Amino acid sequence: MANVIGQRVRRKEDPRFLKGEGRYVDNMPFDDALYLTYVRSPIAHARINSIDVSQARALPNTQVFTADDVELDKQPLPPFMGIDERMYRPFVAKDTVRFAGDIVACILTETKEAGEDAAEMVFVDYEQLPAVTDPREAVKDEVVLFPELGTNVAAKRPPEQSDEDLFGGCEAVVEGTLVSQRMASSALEPRAAAASVDGNGKLTAWLSTQTPHQDREGIAANLGMEPQNVRVVGPDVGGGFGAKGLKVEDILLCWLARKTGRTIRWVESRSENMVALDHGRAMVIDFKIGGSRDGKVEAFRMDILSDAGAYPGLGSFLPNLTGMMASGVYKIPKIGVAVTTVTTNTTTIGAFRGAGRPEATQAVERAMDMWADELGMDPAEVRRVNFIQPDDFPFTTASGATYDIGDYEGALDKVMQSAGYDDLRAEQQRRRDNGDSKQLGIGLSVYVEITNGLGESEFGAVRITKDGEAVLRTGSFSHGQGHETTFAMIVAERLGMPVEKVSVIKGDTDEVARGTGTYGSKSTQIGGAAAGQASEELLEKARRLVADLIEASPDDIVLDAQQGRFHVAGAPQSGLSWGELAARLDNDGRLQELSVETDFKADAPSFPFGAHLAVVEVDTETGAVQILRHVAVDDAGTVINPIVADGQVHGGVATGIAQALYEEVMYSEDGNPVTGSFVGYAFPSAAEIPSIERVEMVTPTPLNPLGAKGIGESGTIGATPAVHNAVVDALKPYGVKNIDMPANGERVWNAINGSGRE
Repeated sequence: MANVIGQRVRRKEDPRFLKGEGRYVDNMPFDDALYLTYVRSPIAHARINSIDVSQARALPNTQVFTADDVELDKQPLPPFMGIDERMYRPFVAKDTVRFAGDIVACILTETKEAGEDAAEMVFVDYEQLPAVTDPREAVKDEVVLFPELGTNVAAKRPPEQSDEDLFGGCEAVVEGTLVSQRMASSALEPRAAAASVDGNGKLTAWLSTQTPHQDREGIAANLGMEPQNVRVVGPDVGGGFGAKGLKVEDILLCWLARKTGRTIRWVESRSENMVALDHGRAMVIDFKIGGSRDGKVEAFRMDILSDAGAYPGLGSFLPNLTGMMASGVYKIPKIGVAVTTVTTNTTTIGAFRGAGRPEATQAVERAMDMWADELGMDPAEVRRVNFIQPDDFPFTTASGATYDIGDYEGALDKVMQSAGYDDLRAEQQRRRDNGDSKQLGIGLSVYVEITNGLGESEFGAVRITKDGEAVLRTGSFSHGQGHETTFAMIVAERLGMPVEKVSVIKGDTDEVARGTGTYGSKSTQIGGAAAGQASEELLEKARRLVADLIEASPDDIVLDAQQGRFHVAGAPQSGLSWGELAARLDNDGRLQELSVETDFKADAPSFPFGAHLAVVEVDTETGAVQILRHVAVDDAGTVINPIVADGQVHGGVATGIAQALYEEVMYSEDGNPVTGSFVGYAFPSAAEIPSIERVEMVTPTPLNPLGAKGIGESGTIGATPAVHNAVVDALKPYGVKNIDMPANGERVWNAINGSGRE
């Protein structure tokens, strides 16, 4: 099948999901399994004086493990994070709990219900300590989570330039603060895990994860095992969004499986998921922007205060990505970034859709709107003055990122033309002149982000079956991205066979030799590229084999991609189809020759870009915000399957809108989570999300043979600042300069009535 790439091929995996035939950890049958229940602290910060588990242990068929029983100490972190090991998280809290959700005991029972009953029979004598949940308070070190360190600061990066160096000579300077609030990943499927040990001591773990191979390495390292004695299986996964990787709960479950010799299974509830799984964002960014009165930005500074939660981990690294992307799409000659990461009595911060990059775009795009307002310029025009130009690429920013390719002004032109920008401004002015109670806001965002930011490689292997079909094994792992279709299309086009004749195997470390998993929008550009590379190498092997079988020169053998048949150039009557080739090799015991394993590694990360425009209507009498339109230009280079790309953009935009208008994890002053379920957490439904108008733009990257860049997080990164800017724009007549997100309801009403009309 020729020219399949770029076609709207329906997802191969969807029928099983639509028919309820998905295979998730929780619906997998395990004989003789014990159910694991975690007993968690209801208090954010307390000293543990004692734990009485006697009544729980007295229950029939009940085992209870506290920190004294668990032969694990603390969860180690990669050394590059530079975190003091005294801040590492204990697997089970022994002396102190540091957030509401800290594990204090593990219970094994024959049924899930028995575990919940037993958990209520564990009595902990807590001596409550003062709690701190706001990073702006935590940095003062008045309440310290780790007294032996004497500070809550987990990481600090001083600015490279002083304000005097940066802003000296600027004709105008504007300052502001962007609060990128704490969010929950809210995957449809909460975490689930199971583990068992066979007669040879090999551990198998079934995890709802994004990274099976990395999890295998982590489990082996924590349990003192050789990686070949650990198998990780990732079945269907109901969403991850960056948050689903190896956690303390998974390692404890595996340890308990080895300890007891029984299969152990665990599925968290939604309320447990909301307090125990890593949250995202949680940054406060003070910014300053300066330059000339004609709109040219000459300097930009970000002071990033990042909340790491109770135990700093990946969340302490993410502000480095925020700082790297501080320049956005603009040619800013001087940039200063300072980073401070602190611990608080809250759930740990980790990756969440965009992971450090959305915060940078939110800050720089808010700054550009404030800069335009200061100068009396249209927000679109002030952006045009400062764009990095197409001829500048590859371009290294003052904040240290080297962009591969881009056309930022082209993206802005497309989004404005598609939205009818001038007409929108005219309607906005009409409402302002009439004093309408429902004001129109128009928000822009032009963004660039980094994908495959760590420059990782990925594994791909292709073999032909005896029936002449293809099997791809990939180290990438899909949890909603559609790899079974996208990767099959890449293989199918290169081998000249129908997409339905290509099977994709993923997520099983015994079936796939190696892999890095899926996060950071890197799958197609490295996993897809590896699949394509393996297919091309296999094609060359096949040409030589056909030549040998029909006694021709390999140089004369061509593949008719439409027919899936090899033949001598100019003599199509002499040749073999894939099925015929496979059958002949199978008869000769040589079928294994039709297989290739390879790894693909790009020379550098890619930098997708785009422009978003949001139109909102703000009811100035109630503060209610309704988003009327959202137009998105997201350039991810070559698009393998537009249906899949559309789905990724739609999901990303919904997440971006959610941050701008609806979602926020909140705590009381004593650290009690007040958004512990979807009753209190303002998770938007489809009714709150408008029809998303997607405008195509394709600028292939030179960094991989496909020309593809990531797209899974682009919609989120572009959408949030566009919607946020739109709300503030609607309230310009009321003197409102900024509103913290989520910018809706009471917060908007207070901004209107607190500022008054200018």
